[in-house]
Amino acid sequence: MRFVIVGAGRVGLRTARVLTEEGHEATVVDSDSMQLERLWEGGFEVVEGDGAREEVLKRAGLEEADAMGALAGDINANFVACMIAKAHDCRTVMRADSDYHEEIYQRYADQVDEVVYPERLGAIGAKNALLGGTIRAIADIAHHLQLVELTVTGTSPIRGYTLSELELPGDARLIAFGKEDEAFELPDPDDSLELGDRVIALADFGALGDVRQLIVGDASRAASA
Repeated sequence: MRFVIVGAGRVGLRTARVLTEEGHEATVVDSDSMQLERLWEGGFEVVEGDGAREEVLKRAGLEEADAMGALAGDINANFVACMIAKAHDCRTVMRADSDYHEEIYQRYADQVDEVVYPERLGAIGAKNALLGGTIRAIADIAHHLQLVELTVTGTSPIRGYTLSELELPGDARLIAFGKEDEAFELPDPDDSLELGDRVIALADFGALGDVRQLIVGDASRAASA
């Protein structure tokens, strides 16, 4: 497949590298000549110019591309690039770095196929490292909702209960369940929660602490359980 990547910064470069390593064609567009020279020396296809201009995107092969990733640090430029690409029947992925931009652009630019949040994903990775093995953030669904994986420990208040008896706090929802060392499946009400079992739950940020306490238990004691 062929892709056009707008933005030669950290996010654009890593995306282009992954695509090319998997055998795809990726052309990177940016106005920073020094950055592009480094990319060119590294074997990447590059086009110098403003990625928010149609003639530049055409030089990058937009008309033959399967998709375009507008991954620059300037969300306004990303938005314009996506609108141009959409006019050429190209799939569009737009980078955004804040919840404010998420609300604005998803409301008024429904023609963008997907919005990604690199900074948010980086924060999830850091949070997982800090939390340790009993809770793992999977994704931020919105600015107030998160998908999390939690592991039942020896201090869990619900250890030994069935899923039908599990009442999550707030508006949290059970999405999937997996026995220890087994794949996740849809929750079966008759399954029992035992040491090492894992659940995936969707919860409001305000309820995450209560959800963790219910399923994981006392984290300080769980480490030795």
